[in-house]
Amino acid sequence: MNSSDPAAWPDLVHAVPRDPVVPFVLGGGSNTLADDAGYPGPVIRMATRGITARPLGDDTVEVAAQAGEPLSALVTFTVSEGLSGIEYLAGIPGTAGAAPVQNTGAYGQQISDALTRLTVYDWSRRQLVTFHPETCGFGYRTSIFKTHPGRWTILEIALRLTRSTYAAPITYQHLAHALNVPLGARPPLAEAAQGVLTDRCQRGLALPEDGPDARQVGSVFLNPPITTAQANAVRAAGGMVYHDDHGIPRTSAGWLLQLLGYHPDRQLAPGISCSTRRTLTLTAHDGATAVSFNTVMRKLTRDVFETTGIRLHPEPVRLVARSMSDEVRVTMNQATACRKGPDGLHFPH
Repeated sequence: MNSSDPAAWPDLVHAVPRDPVVPFVLGGGSNTLADDAGYPGPVIRMATRGITARPLGDDTVEVAAQAGEPLSALVTFTVSEGLSGIEYLAGIPGTAGAAPVQNTGAYGQQISDALTRLTVYDWSRRQLVTFHPETCGFGYRTSIFKTHPGRWTILEIALRLTRSTYAAPITYQHLAHALNVPLGARPPLAEAAQGVLTDRCQRGLALPEDGPDARQVGSVFLNPPITTAQANAVRAAGGMVYHDDHGIPRTSAGWLLQLLGYHPDRQLAPGISCSTRRTLTLTAHDGATAVSFNTVMRKLTRDVFETTGIRLHPEPVRLVARSMSDEVRVTMNQATACRKGPDGLHFPH
């Protein structure tokens, strides 16, 4: 099913069977892995487009975007209108509606920082509801929409942005270095967004339209949480440790893979390789299957855990059949997967 007209949503919902499998809502598909057998339930392609803006006073503006609007187009619109708040999300693939699901973020900025409300469809109650940020369970690359898959579908998001010719203060050291400015600097808005785009391309973070890295799901693992003992071991081995917005120490998933000897352009299985630019991105080629892709991710997870005691958590979303009754079981499984491994680390020299 293709949803391109916001007004047609009630008709689309009416056409979706209540049981047994909840519909899977697909945005741009940039962070999604489909099983080889496909999905046994309905799949809704969210293709609604549209951006509106209205002044709120005090140099603030509310920008509303339909869920199918590409996030990159939304960022481009806000920058062109002189609105600061999401400029550091430039170049991230996916849609506006998908961004809150994993609380998309980059360069010290995340979508939840600017969100004011979300218009959501509740498949359990079969009605429209409004969510506000404090009820969305936002955290590092997570939200209530991610921990309760299939329960809600985001139809529209609203952001509170600030009129400014300058970007938000830079809090990410790498970006400050790339733009040749000190931390805390506020470069011109368009210059900051372009700097992000350039840096993403140089680091292999952009999604190319063609070439050997075109078929990918981006970063396949989240930067994992680590204990104090693990953080000390990471620093001693030359790795980076930082604290997320909730004060939880984390390290780089890509650095952990490279520590174990994985590197860009390395073939991991028939048809599956690290991208030519970065280890953390896996690419698919002729012969790749969903089974082999998931097998590779499990192997990487096991290798890192056995060597360092740090557990990696996959980032891509899998099209797995679920019913509404699965919701509690899925949440419990995710909580179990988030438990940390042992503190003992045996990093190779």
